Amino acid sequence: MSVKSTLNMLLRMVYKSMPSLLRNRKPELAIPDEVAFLMKMGGNGSPFQYLIAFSLLLLSFKACYAKVGCIERERQALLHFKQGVVDYNGVLSSWGNGDDKGDCCKWIGVECNNQTGHVITLELHDLALGGSLSSHLRNLSNLQSLDLGYNYGYMTCENLDWLSGLPLLTYLDLSEVDLSKAIHWGQAINKIPSLTVLYLRYTQLCWSIPTVSISHINSSTSLVVLDLAWNGWNGLTCSMYPWLFNFSSLVHLDLSHNDLNGSIPDVLGNMTNLAYLDLSSNQLEGEIPKSLRYLCKLETLYLSINNLTGLLEKDFLACSNDTLEHLDLSYNQLKGTSFPQLSGFSQLRDLEQVPRFQAREILLASCKLGPRFPSWLQTQKLLDKLDISASGISDVIPNWFWNSTRNLAWLNISNNHFSGTLPNLTLYSSLGMDLSSNCFEGSIPQSIFDTHWLDLSKNMFSGSISLSCEISVPFHDVGLLHLDLSSNQLSGELPKCWEQWKDLIVLNLANNNFFGKIRNSISSLYKLRTLHLRNNSLTGALPWSLKDCRYLSLVDLRKNKLSGRIPAWIGDSLSNLIVLNLRSNDFNGSIPLNLCRLKHIQMLDISGNNLSGKIPKCLKHLTAMSHKESSDIAYEELVSEMLFTYVDNTLVQWKGKESEYKNTLRFIKLIDFSSNNLIGGIPIELTYLVELVSLNFSRNNLVGPIPATFGQLKSLDLLDLSQNQLQGEIPDSLSQIAGLSVLDLSNNTLSGKIPLGTQLQSFNASTYKGNLGLCGPPLLTKCQEDEPGEVSFTGLSRKKKDNQDDANDIWFYGSIALGFIIGFWGVCGTLLFNTSWRYAYFQFLSKVKDWLYVTTVINMNRMQRNLQS
Repeated sequence: MSVKSTLNMLLRMVYKSMPSLLRNRKPELAIPDEVAFLMKMGGNGSPFQYLIAFSLLLLSFKACYAKVGCIERERQALLHFKQGVVDYNGVLSSWGNGDDKGDCCKWIGVECNNQTGHVITLELHDLALGGSLSSHLRNLSNLQSLDLGYNYGYMTCENLDWLSGLPLLTYLDLSEVDLSKAIHWGQAINKIPSLTVLYLRYTQLCWSIPTVSISHINSSTSLVVLDLAWNGWNGLTCSMYPWLFNFSSLVHLDLSHNDLNGSIPDVLGNMTNLAYLDLSSNQLEGEIPKSLRYLCKLETLYLSINNLTGLLEKDFLACSNDTLEHLDLSYNQLKGTSFPQLSGFSQLRDLEQVPRFQAREILLASCKLGPRFPSWLQTQKLLDKLDISASGISDVIPNWFWNSTRNLAWLNISNNHFSGTLPNLTLYSSLGMDLSSNCFEGSIPQSIFDTHWLDLSKNMFSGSISLSCEISVPFHDVGLLHLDLSSNQLSGELPKCWEQWKDLIVLNLANNNFFGKIRNSISSLYKLRTLHLRNNSLTGALPWSLKDCRYLSLVDLRKNKLSGRIPAWIGDSLSNLIVLNLRSNDFNGSIPLNLCRLKHIQMLDISGNNLSGKIPKCLKHLTAMSHKESSDIAYEELVSEMLFTYVDNTLVQWKGKESEYKNTLRFIKLIDFSSNNLIGGIPIELTYLVELVSLNFSRNNLVGPIPATFGQLKSLDLLDLSQNQLQGEIPDSLSQIAGLSVLDLSNNTLSGKIPLGTQLQSFNASTYKGNLGLCGPPLLTKCQEDEPGEVSFTGLSRKKKDNQDDANDIWFYGSIALGFIIGFWGVCGTLLFNTSWRYAYFQFLSKVKDWLYVTTVINMNRMQRNLQS
């Protein structure tokens, strides 16, 4: 083959591989004339001409793929956008006018077209940006994707009219941008003809969309994804329906957490492309419309947390394509015969009654499906999650159901009235199972411990749990995370195989009949955060190995027979403790000072033991009780794409009775040292714990006065110092605790007058009984300073009268002083400053003196003569 023919062949091969832009001879990237000439000649040229043409063609090919810098107009638009934005973390530092920042296509979050240089993508998602959106973004006329969603710096936008300048936009995410003032946002969206995906979550959208020109503006018929969830602050309502239903091509529609009311519109059935529909957490009511049967591509349907009352048709989801995978109708008013296709199939009689869908998730919590077990579940072969909790079922679970659980990842049938025993099951190893609050009985089978989450509480299971030790978990696998067997009739010693449960986070064996010691092997539970062993018959001392469970935030061992000293290592090794409850055991010795190192403790209950010694002054270092911030005891664990969530609870001795606290547990800040043998006084340092809600030192041997600064504990709701030997007067500051609802100072040796004020007088007289030296209301015993005959409740009036008498005395003595000053200076001042008056005055006084002297002498001589004669 000649050189000429070889170059000709290469020339044609390169030409055919060129982009169409180059072959079509665009002005900015045209084929060189020499190349075009040779192509037309069909190969009639010298080898030298072919060589030159081939080189030019390669240069043109390279130029085709050279990246073009950004357009200056669009660069300026981005800089104007930056000026209106507050960049808290400096993520836009690459945007600017410097020599090294001239090409906006290299800026963070900006993507340009390689051939034209136009900005096509602006992605600033989930950054610390705030400020306001600039309308200069309309100058990015070739923009295809705009993502400013989930910026936590509070970004606002007062109107969206600038969107009309982005005709090529296909993706728009403004989630968490404040659009509360963008009244005409619906019309702005209509002006984007190419829009395919729209996310406006958490944007505070206006509750209504203006109807003006809705029918005159062509909607974006290409819209596939529309997410307007979580706009309930202003409340998207059903007035948006005329605008919404123009988008007939929607595949994904999320209107959850808004203020939609009324019935579900039938016109939803016309959106036949829908695969995802979420109308949960609204105020929808009435029955589920039969038009949903036409949504033959529907895979996910969420209608939970509404006021729906039933179905219009049995086959409301009976579409021939059988696409439904996720169904959530929980927390509605669905019950009885209004839900026939899901509750009335105790016996399958014909295929017309069998649900035709194959769901992966069925969530029907609080739907009244009972009293029989829903047999239509037998048709569901692909279930991953099933929740029929609190559904009013009183039945025995059929064997066919247990056989179908091997593929389940989550099963919740709690809060029903299921009875019978549990079989030995073959379970999916990542299963989460909640069978709590039912009537199951018998022993717990071995296989059921081979799960990740197991809650069998509040049933009637009995026997030992030693079979759990026969479960072997491979070292690299995650074993049991959550085990709750509380409130059953289980007995025997605690398991000897704690190492089998090395992944446990929550262990709750409370309210059973377990006995024996807590074994040292409990240190194997080094991930443990919650330990509930209350109300059993456990004995012995706390094992020293428990200090290896350093993540513990709650330890509840109340109502056992544990003995020995409270270990000092609790304050050092278990520094994450929020709740420590050792109530009603046999612990002795003094309170260890190391407990004062529990910086996070919010509930410290060591009452009902045999503790002695003094109350430590270092309690002031329990800093969680001096700050408003509170800690939740809640955990989340992701295993095999399943998120397990747990919020802890505990029983609290509150106002004379035991109450269970869960979501409000964080608000309880409590110290209870009652029913011990403590001596000494109440440390004044306790007044540092200004957020303390409950303080109970009753039934001890405490002496001395109640600290005068107790009034600083403004958050106190309960104060019990009864049955001690406290002395002195009740401090006036107690009357300043406005929120105090429970007070007991009875059976001490307090004396003096109960401080006046509406707070302390509002309590019953029993609050102060047994203190013989106390007087004043609300006691009938009057104080000595009270006047006879006065009713004791006139103390406040007497005080007012005394104050009035004091005021009268002040006026009396003030008048005397004023009269003396005026009288004295009225005479003496005149004589002092007026000379003639002064001379006349003293001459007058001299004459008076002389007259008195002469008169006295004459009269004396006259009397003497009379006596001599």
